[in-house]
Amino acid sequence: MRIAVVILLIVASTGVGQDTDAQLRNKARELSRKLIILDTHQDTPYRLTHSDEDISKRTTRGHFDYPRAKEGGLDVVFMAVYVPPSLEEKGTARAFADKTIDTIEALAQDHPEQFVLARSIEDIESQFGQGPVSIALGIENGAPLAGDLANLKHFYDRGVRYITLCHSKSNHICDSSYDETRKWRGLSPFGVELVGAMNKLGMIIDVSHTSDEAFYQVMEHSRAPVVATHSCCRHFTPGWERNMDDDMIRLLAKKGGLIHINFGSIFASAEVFRKRAENRKHVSEHIESHKLEGEARGVFTRQYYAEHPIGKGDVSDVADQIDYAVKLVGIDHVGLGSDFDGVSSVPQGLSDVSCYPNLIYELLKRGYSEAAIEKICAGNFLRVWAAIQKAAS
Repeated sequence: MRIAVVILLIVASTGVGQDTDAQLRNKARELSRKLIILDTHQDTPYRLTHSDEDISKRTTRGHFDYPRAKEGGLDVVFMAVYVPPSLEEKGTARAFADKTIDTIEALAQDHPEQFVLARSIEDIESQFGQGPVSIALGIENGAPLAGDLANLKHFYDRGVRYITLCHSKSNHICDSSYDETRKWRGLSPFGVELVGAMNKLGMIIDVSHTSDEAFYQVMEHSRAPVVATHSCCRHFTPGWERNMDDDMIRLLAKKGGLIHINFGSIFASAEVFRKRAENRKHVSEHIESHKLEGEARGVFTRQYYAEHPIGKGDVSDVADQIDYAVKLVGIDHVGLGSDFDGVSSVPQGLSDVSCYPNLIYELLKRGYSEAAIEKICAGNFLRVWAAIQKAAS
């Protein structure tokens, strides 16, 4: 008996049977190379409208370039064709979207060893492991549709495979979670028609950014699964409509859809969100009580935010988000949608596209299996995309 006890003590003290921290990190790197990593939302194209960077090479700005993507094991990225809400009123939204798609296509044409366009699940699977990063397209803000379903087909033919129905302002399709003006109290009549048309075409509906009312109306009218391509759990950010509450995530999952976790610090970190809310409250109260206007208002706001940093959060905060969603609705309904190049602050350990192994490491530490991680990294999205295509046919 004494010998058995001694052996057990030796096993416990040496960690035999358990992976060490170094082993977990090595395993995370191995999995990042072995598995398809698919990120459903990055805003690099809009970043490129303000610079002439060559993202086929390592850059000093932003979150994405080819060398860092390869370091992180990123295989597929949905690049957002982001359209500023102001362009809807100007009538230039469609032209802006087409120009952005031209820019993305040029990446693949000019740098075929680094980037290749992907329009289907079959493209993604056949391109995996070949060297280039696969680029798929999603429109962020449905303004380019301009109330005409012919434009939906136009953008599908150009390779767009999902549409985020709105952005920071309500548009002709639906109300936005950021906009206090709720013109439609959910979906517009065209928005209802659009949901059916997207289902018929096999276009993925993205409910990130929509108001709660719009979300529930999309879920009511869609006969295909629905995806939130870059959102987090409202549980950690109480009262913030941009993230999804438990009932919404449950309904999304019940109807076969997915929540793809956003990496942005204010989305993922409860502490960062709390500090941000406190700062905004103080600034608002000070401006009102001192009746600040014009330049004085701007000077105070900038100075206060500079003197009261809200921090960045940590990669563990993003893992917490994944954990919470998995425990809420199961492993089959969660994915990754970083919002890289679209958020101003990202957590420590997730500074850019080279850092996916850090997140995989966090999941391994929490006991996630390779099969579970494969689902989060790409498997769930590819399965749901196939279901959307099946519903269309």
